[in-house]
Amino acid sequence: MSVAFTRWPDDLAARYREKGYWQDLPLTDILTRHAHSDALAVIEGERRVTYRELNAQIDNLASSLQRLGLKPGETALVHLGNVAEFYITLFALLRIGVAPVNALFSHQRSELRAYAAQIEPAILIADREHALFASDEFLNSFVSEHRSVRAVLLRNDRGEHDLAAATAKPADNFVPTPTKSDEVAFFQLSGGSTGTPKLIPRTHNDYYYSIRRSNEICEFDARTRYLCALPAAHNYAMSSPGALGVFLAEGCVVLAADPSATLCFPLIEQHQINVAALVPPAVSLWLQEIQATGSNAQLASLELLQVGGARLSATLAARIPAEVGCQLQQVFGMAEGLVNYTRLDDSPERIIHTQGCPMSPDDEVWVADTDGNPLPQGEVGRLMTRGPYTFRGYYKSPEHNASAFDINGFYCSGDLISIDADGYITVQGREKDQINRGGEKIAAEEIENLMLRHPAVIHAALVSMEDNLLGEKSCAYLVVREPLKAVAVRRFLREQGVAEFKLPDRVECLAALPLTPVGKVDKKQLRQWLAERALA
Repeated sequence: MSVAFTRWPDDLAARYREKGYWQDLPLTDILTRHAHSDALAVIEGERRVTYRELNAQIDNLASSLQRLGLKPGETALVHLGNVAEFYITLFALLRIGVAPVNALFSHQRSELRAYAAQIEPAILIADREHALFASDEFLNSFVSEHRSVRAVLLRNDRGEHDLAAATAKPADNFVPTPTKSDEVAFFQLSGGSTGTPKLIPRTHNDYYYSIRRSNEICEFDARTRYLCALPAAHNYAMSSPGALGVFLAEGCVVLAADPSATLCFPLIEQHQINVAALVPPAVSLWLQEIQATGSNAQLASLELLQVGGARLSATLAARIPAEVGCQLQQVFGMAEGLVNYTRLDDSPERIIHTQGCPMSPDDEVWVADTDGNPLPQGEVGRLMTRGPYTFRGYYKSPEHNASAFDINGFYCSGDLISIDADGYITVQGREKDQINRGGEKIAAEEIENLMLRHPAVIHAALVSMEDNLLGEKSCAYLVVREPLKAVAVRRFLREQGVAEFKLPDRVECLAALPLTPVGKVDKKQLRQWLAERALA
């Protein structure tokens, strides 16, 4: 049994194999190749895990999962934060051919239920440290609602669901059963603009190539000490080159719960970290800390700072080499596939002012107008792409796929870009109705639909507003039956189980929402009002 997904056409699949992009190896090879290494793989607080120990714990958990009755081709819902168990769980599931969705630790009831409804997981793996699982109330209702769930394992549980016990139990005659390399290994999360979270099937072949090629460009090797302070489940922190790239190179991943300077600066100094990956808001916080203390001495070991997840302003970019004291690399990628990097030997001008160029010779990228026609070089339009690691369709979403892909299988990401003569991309904005709050993507439609459940709300529109620290924040414009304060709106959304970062930063009540000539809410006008108010 295997997970159904949209495959690459036979001619392209043959080309990608012929060129060596697809090597028909399971993702588990990233770690099993280092199964006998005593090099450090993961540092988490006081915890140290070598590659030998990591592989043994993965085999133990994989064997326990098999004893629980999990079979190749089934799915799992995983809800873990920046802890070693995230990687142990991921690779254990890969070794027995179970495809996980790795929910972000910031996700709440709404997101977990939406993912479970799509994949019908056989197992839920979560953490008692998360408020949702501190008691059994949500757990019991979740299992009752999603009948496919046959097993539950929980980190920090001392009872029947103890993940640690399952990881400690020795593997007895364990035989790995990974899915075939051209089948779905796991699902990534889309930052799309529609109300229902979309899932992105990633195969062993396409994802492994993305990691290998990223390592080549970013020059990760056994001496790489990588700070993972962004959510471990993010595509960026997993594979660009991310923790999986570090593991492939036999380097060391140092985990941090968040990217704050107060937490990360001492870690960088203590563990002599030489690579870190951030989103622009975190960069601002690091620069503020350096200015406040007048020193970047704790960052002396840092050689490369990757910045992605949202567009980095040229002003901020120019400050990084001078104030942080290391090389900057811009990363513009997407969970759907395409990844662009500035190269380590690019000119400072190019690194500061562009978001890099595609990493694969077979990344096909072009710019389209609103009718899908190619635009001349340098003009701004929709990003269109396909390639050896860019997916061919969202999971169980035929209607959405019909509009997200053109007839030739090119994916329209919703990004507005321009491409220069050398193939370097500059991101100009987003076409889709999506808010990028410090690298966390908010689908406006999702939050609008939830706000409309409030008995006092008649109409709702969520739009972005510029913010110096986060890049964008959200503002909810509401038409209401009775006065409604922002705190009440946020409380209501929390009660709906929405992640904290999705709550509106600002709430405005209007007599009526402005409309376009065809009767749609005029969000351009709403954003204009916000911009004018900011200038007033």
